[in-house]
Amino acid sequence: MKKVLNIVSYPYLPSFSGGKKLIAHFNQYMGEQCVLHVAGTADNDLSLVKNYTFHPVLKKGKIRYADLSSFFRLKKIIRQNLVNTIIVEHPYIGWLGLLLKKACNTRLIIHTHNIEHERFRTLGKSWWKLLKWYETFILKKADFIFCISEEDRQWMMQQMGFKKEKCILIPYGINQSTVPADKKECKEIVCKKHGLNPGDALLFFNGLLDYKPNTDAVQTIIDKINPLLQQSSLSYTILIAGKNLPAQFNELKAWNNQRIIYAGFVDDIDLYSKAADVLLNPVNSGGGVKTKMIEALGFNTSVVATETGATGVDRSTCGNKITIVADNDWQTFANAVSESINQESSTPESFYQTYYWGNIVKKAADYFIPSEES
Repeated sequence: MKKVLNIVSYPYLPSFSGGKKLIAHFNQYMGEQCVLHVAGTADNDLSLVKNYTFHPVLKKGKIRYADLSSFFRLKKIIRQNLVNTIIVEHPYIGWLGLLLKKACNTRLIIHTHNIEHERFRTLGKSWWKLLKWYETFILKKADFIFCISEEDRQWMMQQMGFKKEKCILIPYGINQSTVPADKKECKEIVCKKHGLNPGDALLFFNGLLDYKPNTDAVQTIIDKINPLLQQSSLSYTILIAGKNLPAQFNELKAWNNQRIIYAGFVDDIDLYSKAADVLLNPVNSGGGVKTKMIEALGFNTSVVATETGATGVDRSTCGNKITIVADNDWQTFANAVSESINQESSTPESFYQTYYWGNIVKKAADYFIPSEES
């Protein structure tokens, strides 16, 4: 049996964002493929751990990113449990993975979620070049890099000079292996909760709303997309959900009479994604894979996205369930929303073959070193 340690530098249980869901589900399904140990911070909800052993050995706070004492605690876990493959989520504590790789003679895999330096460059951070140097150094020293999208994989090969054999596509996944059967019932539940007509189109946007790309997207929905939809014959409601909506929006109360409703933070985001007729993704910055798109497509929800918003999704697997328009072309975006409502299609089987976690982790496990006793 393969024995693996995954090092996660921040709390991910419970999972309130796409990145945290990625880690939670990756570990859950990976625990079925190998003997998995996860090292993380004590502020995770350990009742949510499934199929692996969790070790709360990393310190809380920013000190954990430079805490040399964690090396000794992790080294002990590796030797006691005969671990021979180490995974580090994100390159930020990749230095720790490198020390452990050398000290314990293990394989090292960096599980990337973005091209981090490029993401921060697009967000206007002045220190992105320093991060680029560090990120490149860490990834160069790893045995393999797990890339979340083919776009990231190609970037690493073309812009960072890594060989294709080193860069492995391990995408963000979903729990569904087929089209769900309860989509209509989910919409009825959500519409009843918010006093909406289930016969109207339900348009949905969600995310961490104080993250600038998402804040900008909310403003775009209000200022650009909704006025165009109001000029159409479409009967609809736009439902926006997520934590930390900036105070200047005042919970979107001023737009309630314009078919926009703020649902706040919702405990069951899957219910809302499945209930929606169309997921809106008018994001124009930030980079990385928009995991909510993959989840929505898995729930057989149509998606309308900008080119930037659609980054990282394998469009060839999506059939007619996704429509992508040029950034800032809001008239075409609004037209695509109306067309998606009237189009009868289902998410193709090829999408589930590509994005079902059970299939993804089997591929990932091929890059772990087998134990001598297996």
